[in-house]
Amino acid sequence: MKEIQRKTSMDSEPNTSLENGLQHLQANEIGLEIAIRGNMDAGALFVMESKGTWLHAGFHLTTSIASPSLLSLPFAFAGLGWGPGMTALVVSATVTFYSYCLMSKVLERTESQGHRHIRLGDLCNEILGGKWRTFVIGPLQFLLCMGSVISSVLLCGQSMKIIYSMYYPHGSIALYEFIIFSGVMTMILSQLPSFHSLRHLNLLSLLTCLGYSLCVVYGAIHVGYTKPLQSEQYSLVGSTPAKLFNAFNSLAIFANTYGSGIIPEIQATIAPPTHGKMFKGLLLCYAVTISTFFSVGIAGYWAFGIESSGNVMSNFVTNGSSTLIPRWIIITANVLIVIQLLAVALVYSQPTFDFMEGKASGIQHSRFSLRNLLPRLVLRSFMVAISTLIATMFPFFGDINAFIGAFCYTPLDFLVPVIFYSVSFKPSFQSPFFWINCLIIIIFSLIGSLGSISSIRQIVLDAKTYHLFANI
Repeated sequence: MKEIQRKTSMDSEPNTSLENGLQHLQANEIGLEIAIRGNMDAGALFVMESKGTWLHAGFHLTTSIASPSLLSLPFAFAGLGWGPGMTALVVSATVTFYSYCLMSKVLERTESQGHRHIRLGDLCNEILGGKWRTFVIGPLQFLLCMGSVISSVLLCGQSMKIIYSMYYPHGSIALYEFIIFSGVMTMILSQLPSFHSLRHLNLLSLLTCLGYSLCVVYGAIHVGYTKPLQSEQYSLVGSTPAKLFNAFNSLAIFANTYGSGIIPEIQATIAPPTHGKMFKGLLLCYAVTISTFFSVGIAGYWAFGIESSGNVMSNFVTNGSSTLIPRWIIITANVLIVIQLLAVALVYSQPTFDFMEGKASGIQHSRFSLRNLLPRLVLRSFMVAISTLIATMFPFFGDINAFIGAFCYTPLDFLVPVIFYSVSFKPSFQSPFFWINCLIIIIFSLIGSLGSISSIRQIVLDAKTYHLFANI
């Protein structure tokens, strides 16, 4: 009998120990949650929640970088030619990957010191000071994100119109109606509560990028073999000043196409500790980016040469309705582009959503409580509505966004990461990193400045064709 009692007592001890351990763990989790709520605003807690893996970060990165802007790469080649164009494509990929790795290292370092930053502005505040955040970094990132949202809504409407025109060449639906429809779809999807909740949509975005890139490459190869170009059709044209401005514009396109501008916000979606995870996400992103950018840029320029348009999809349509490739390929590609543009708009909306909800929502209440749900619905809908209105009024916003890209992407993606790294890690003069970083700052400051000037020149040249609510 005593042996049975002793055995029962021994069996109950592990159970009691396990229960005590679970209670202790739950208490720690509650304490951590209280600490988090005490040190975070609602934007950080609700919008920028950190629950993702490196794979999810890869999906977010791919959506922010490998977007339909890659369809302008053949046009960028046309401004430089084969040799300089390939060099610019390779150098831009290499430098941006390097810069993003530096930014990730800086974020990991501050996290290891007990200061995890989930916003570019917060990181800038610690490294450079509040004035740089308020007057430089913050406005640049806001301008970049808003420009990306407006452009995504606009391009989404344009792709819808292309699909419509394939079926109804003389249809009466105007471009602004398609833009409004794309804005409504973006408004509905914008109610997804957090950056992390976009992970499945961004996986779909990654697949659509591969899909429409394949359509473009197939179409370019088909056209290239059907109507091969002569060597002179790859030669640069125009006066010397025109060639120079076209070259500056092309360099800016190559650099900006690899741009993101929201690396800290994407890394913030990863569950801590983040050490090494962002690097894996970047590897996934650049596997997709390099395969699509190089294939589309090279195939498109090979097929159309100096006639490559700002959107290579336009080269497949002649005389308004005739096509150089089967219509179903153009329709499929544009459907995939529409899907990805919706994802791109949502990704670049997150920093603005984070700011708005940080001011309007309360962490004392649940994310889905009426107290927080109503401000989210109103503010997000208002932000998307303003973006849609601008896209509808200014369908030539692409020219304006080219300037925004040159003015914002270059400092945020090429200059800021190396400056943050240099200030944080202080590499010595003998270190190769010091001189590499100095070279990047000098070269890409020049490219950004010249690209901005070239974009302004293009706006002036095209200004005579601008009018509000144009059906282009």
